[in-house]
This record gives sequence, structure tokens and C-alpha cells, in this order.
Amino acid sequence: MLTASILKIFYWPGARYDAALLVQAFIMVGVQAVLLKVALDNRPVWRGEEPFRAVGEGGGNKRPWGFWRWRKQRLYWEYLLLLTLLLLALHTFLRPTPSSAYTLIIGHLGLAIEAILPLPQILANHRARSCKGFRLSVLANWLVGDAMKMLFFFASDGDKVPWPFKLCGIFQACCDAGLGFQYWIYGDGKREEKSSGEGERLA
Repeated sequence: MLTASILKIFYWPGARYDAALLVQAFIMVGVQAVLLKVALDNRPVWRGEEPFRAVGEGGGNKRPWGFWRWRKQRLYWEYLLLLTLLLLALHTFLRPTPSSAYTLIIGHLGLAIEAILPLPQILANHRARSCKGFRLSVLANWLVGDAMKMLFFFASDGDKVPWPFKLCGIFQACCDAGLGFQYWIYGDGKREEKSSGEGERLA
């Protein structure tokens, strides 16, 4: 989410989309940075991966170079800083315009990253045939947020909200609706735990 929000911020000079969306991106960066700090300070002890280690080294980490599963907190902040500095340098040299390929690439990339964020949760629920650990309140907030976002996107003037925002918003709303369908089908795991406990007592 931090990567997507930073890319959206740098998308603005070329696209000049609605200022409310730009403010939202800045707020999201601040909130997610605080959440990242809290998560890193309170994460359990585990064997992480150093960045840029070859895939397959270090025992079973499937992410390329152990991305976002680093042991040292410093590496997370260095990644975010380097990403920001790289985009600043590209903006300085490329001078983005609404029709430039650079503007389109970072805009579509940032919005696409944000749109596919629910996919790992969908896949995890599908493999487990359960939504255990996924709170209904979180799902409800996502669905309400999607509804408000769609209303804002399509009620605003066409020039203020580019189509990439609308298309990626529709895709994300469909993903969140899919999560809702999974929750309805699989449940939150409590029924399985209850039936398992009853079976043990009967045994």
C-alpha cells in the first residue's frame, strides 16, 4: 500500500487528477508508515531474508529476494526512501506530461498495485476453504469504502478522475465483493472449530 500511494503521489504532476485523491494518498502514506513501524516493533522473532539474496537460498522463502520479509527494520525504510528518490530523479529528468509514457506507466502501476491487494487474501481463503482470522468488520468497511469510492469517481467531472482510477477501483470492488462471497460460503472458521470440539467430546 505504501508503494502504491507513493506512486500515486508522483502520478499527480502529470495527470493532475482531483486534489482530494492526492491528499488521500499523502494521508495513506503517513498512516501506513505508522502502521509499518508498529508492526515491525511488535512482530514475532523469525528468520527473515536479507534483500537481494538469490531465490531459493536461505530455506523456502518464495518471495524474490525476500522482498518485504527482511529481518532488519532499516531495510524497509531504505526501500521506501530509495523508491521516493528514484521517482524524484525521474521526474526531474523526464518532466512528466499528461500524455507521456512515464506518467501513464507510474499511474497504472500504482493503481494496479492497490487494486490487487485483496488477491492474496482471496487465494488464502480459497486454499484453506475458510475465512478464519478475517474479521467481518474489516470486510464491511472495505465494501462501504468501495461504494463511496465508486460514487466519488463517477459523480466527479471526467477530467478530475482519470479512467485508470475508475477501472482499478471497479476491479478492487469486485475483489472485495468476492471476499464477501467467500465469507458467506466458507464462514469465519468458528463453525468448524465448534463441530471439531463436539466430535472430540463425543469420542
